[in-house]
Amino acid sequence: MTRTHITTVLGLAMATTAFSADSSDWGTFRGPSGNGIVPAVANSKWSLKQVWKSPTNNGFSSFAVAGGKAYTLVTGESDGNSGEMLACLDEKTGKQLWSKPLSVVPKYDGGGDAGTPDNKGGDGSRSTPVVNGGKVYAIDSMLGVFCFDAATGKEVWKHDVMKENAGVQIKWENAASPVIDGDVLLLAGGGAGQALIGLNKNTGKVVWKGEDDKMTHATPVLADILGVHQAIFFTQTGLVAVNPQKGDVIWRAAFPYKVSTAASPVVFEDIVYCSAGYGVGAGAFKISKSGSKLEATQIWRRENQCFNHWSTPVVKDGYLYGMFSFKEYGAGPLACVDIRTGEDKWAEKGFGPGQVILAGDKVIATSDKGEIVVAEASPAGYKEVARKDVLDGKVWSYPILANGKIFARSTVEGVCLDLN
Repeated sequence: MTRTHITTVLGLAMATTAFSADSSDWGTFRGPSGNGIVPAVANSKWSLKQVWKSPTNNGFSSFAVAGGKAYTLVTGESDGNSGEMLACLDEKTGKQLWSKPLSVVPKYDGGGDAGTPDNKGGDGSRSTPVVNGGKVYAIDSMLGVFCFDAATGKEVWKHDVMKENAGVQIKWENAASPVIDGDVLLLAGGGAGQALIGLNKNTGKVVWKGEDDKMTHATPVLADILGVHQAIFFTQTGLVAVNPQKGDVIWRAAFPYKVSTAASPVVFEDIVYCSAGYGVGAGAFKISKSGSKLEATQIWRRENQCFNHWSTPVVKDGYLYGMFSFKEYGAGPLACVDIRTGEDKWAEKGFGPGQVILAGDKVIATSDKGEIVVAEASPAGYKEVARKDVLDGKVWSYPILANGKIFARSTVEGVCLDLN
């Protein structure tokens, strides 16, 4: 859905009134507002009845659903070469309508075979496509940016960050998804002086570029804080907020980096939370305004604790709900943490590094072994509403909620579930 800059701002600030979860597409990574949150589903019975299953070979890309189609990145073969592919499925049946090749990927740096004892999920895409204005956009592991016609799959443009912006890769390669603000597509991965990039979504041409921040696996987020619209990147330097239309830096907050940062920042009012694995842990910053300038002050820090390995939490009424663990495959908890203080409220083991979204007052979670779990979003304690084992393979991608149905996928298959 195409939005002007103004409606993007209003949509972020008033997400709970902008649309109904019962009849809305989910074409953007982590939902229409980019924060994993949609309104409650009216009169849902949470039956989780299977509508269809379809093969989704390798990778951790989530679905994007818009215009009667479901898009995701898979591993496939084109002209005898194995690589990432954009697959388009029929939303109602799961039947593949078309697929288009992206980059050839002979072997990922740090990737591994599926099913190995250390719980590596195998090689494959880590990014999720985005549907916007009748086009579908994808950033593959090699930092190739692609725009296709969403209906036919015809290529509109492509941009090679490695070649055109002196790209600097990281271990496991790119995992960040496209973020679109107005006519600007945002991403990181360029070299010195052009690490953060804004591309024109219609042409693929560079609108702005700047900074020296080295990329991470985290997708940037759009937010409105103290009346200032901004895109927040989580780089190897820490948090950096920029004007998404021009690239000007608005504020910075230093934060440690080790090996990989993969969860996106989370914004609640004037607080920005971030977390990473590999001994880093979590922290939160309060944003204040002095004249026209914003600055960030750390309000709490939990070093080597409160991990979000690659699972971004959701926030409701000041409480984070998400997967807080590091390499606790099949065992790590779904937990609740106060974003204002860092205090643990509760933890329920048995999820591993799955993912979460929020529909009204319900957390919809995936366990890494293939279960869909619905629980109350309340700091008072864990209360389960529904649970069903729905997928084979490793599940490290986000579920989505579109048009009254849950779509989820693993390294093996994708599934569509009816709520009622």
